[in-house]
Order: sequence, then structure tokens, then C-alpha cells
Amino acid sequence: MIFKKLNYPEANEIVVCTVKKVLPHSVFCNLDEYDLEGMIHISEIAPGRIRNMRDHVEEGRKIACKILSVDQEKGHINLSLRRVNQSQKIKKFQEFKQEEHSVKILLDALKDISKEDIQKIVEKIHEKYGSLTSCFNHIISGNLDLTSLNIDKQIAANLASIVKEKIKPPEVRIKAKLLLESTQPDGILSIKKILAAIKSINPNIQILYLGAPIYKLDIVSNDYKTAESYMKKITESTEALAKQLNCKAKFEKN
Repeated sequence: MIFKKLNYPEANEIVVCTVKKVLPHSVFCNLDEYDLEGMIHISEIAPGRIRNMRDHVEEGRKIACKILSVDQEKGHINLSLRRVNQSQKIKKFQEFKQEEHSVKILLDALKDISKEDIQKIVEKIHEKYGSLTSCFNHIISGNLDLTSLNIDKQIAANLASIVKEKIKPPEVRIKAKLLLESTQPDGILSIKKILAAIKSINPNIQILYLGAPIYKLDIVSNDYKTAESYMKKITESTEALAKQLNCKAKFEKN
């Protein structure tokens, strides 16, 4: 079950659809996250000539589509199946599955209140965060107090408690290889200083020795932006210190 969004999707948005009707030159779909219907023209099903539409789509099947255009006055939504690549498809279905999991958590937490009140809470969350999953990630990272959305204090406390119990904090990993070497007599000491300096930036960074002169760095964070900022800081400081100590340092992302 997915709570329907009350607005319209935006152009270029990737959406999950359920195929409703397959015609000779078009396909009609229900947009699973919206209470809306869209259409895929035969030219947007797949590249090249299509001999049989049912080789690509069939009634009841879930597909990931790109929004080409939206006419809110006429209620027309044009979709494309062929313009969604494999990585976009995988990412979208992962997000959709996560949202279904978030719905189950919400319903479990709010089982003692009416469907109408649950719908109002969901609408407030969608308006501010776009999805339950995004909202819940803010809760577990400590960046959100649900009462700020004008949700009853006791209901907000119960929901936040269950969210923190059921959902693990998101984890992003960036891995890189570091080539680190020195031809100086005290080169080993210099390399140890550089590795210690890297650890001082974030003690949670894992450094593995793969064999001279290569090291593996594993950076873990709650979001990609933070992990990237650590990587940038490590790269800049390591290269500066290596130059100062007459060492060679080169990073390669995995």
C-alpha cells in the first residue's frame, strides 16, 4: 500500500506505474504514487520498431516510467518507458519498496487513530518532505521533531519512537585506494605521519594495507554529501602533507 500524493508529478520525474490497458499503439497506466492515469505512446515503449506491444508490457505489470509532459487542465500525462535506464529503474523500485516499508511502520505506529487522521498526517509529511521515507530519515538522524508539522505531541512521540526502533540510519560508503610511497631514509615515519593525519580527520575511517605502496580507505557516513566532504578534505590534506614530507600520494576512487 502506498498513500497517494495529491499533487501532479513533474516533468522528467521517474514514477512507478501499473499497466492498466495495452492497445495497438498506446499503453494506459495507473501512477502508483498518485491517483492519476498516464499514457505511453508506442514510440516511447522501446527503441526501434515494435511488432507486438505485449513483448514489452502486459496488464498488471509494474514498470518505471519517465514523465514527459503533464497537462493538468486536461488531466493528460505522457509517459516514456524507453527513456528510463537500468540504474534509474533499479533506484526507483528500491525507493518504492522503501516507501512501502515506511507505510507499514506508519500504520503500525498509528493503529489506534482513524484513517482520516492518518491521511491528514501523511499529507503534512508529503507536503514538507515528499515521502514518508525522507521524513523518517530526518527523524532517525535527529533533524526533525514531528510536532513542528503540527502533529499531536503524543502521536508524534509514538511515531518517532517506532521509526527509530524499526529503521537503521542510512549508511553511505566511499572507498578509495591511496598510493603512498617515499624514497627518503625516514620514509616509513613520514608515511605513518600521513596515515595518522588521515585518521585524525575522522577516527571512523578504516585504512587497510593492501601491500606496498597501496592502502585502501573506507569512509562511512549517513549521507553521500558528508562522505564526499570527508574524502575531499582527506585528499587535499594528504597531498599537502605528502609534498611537505617529500612523499608521493595519489588517490583512486573504487
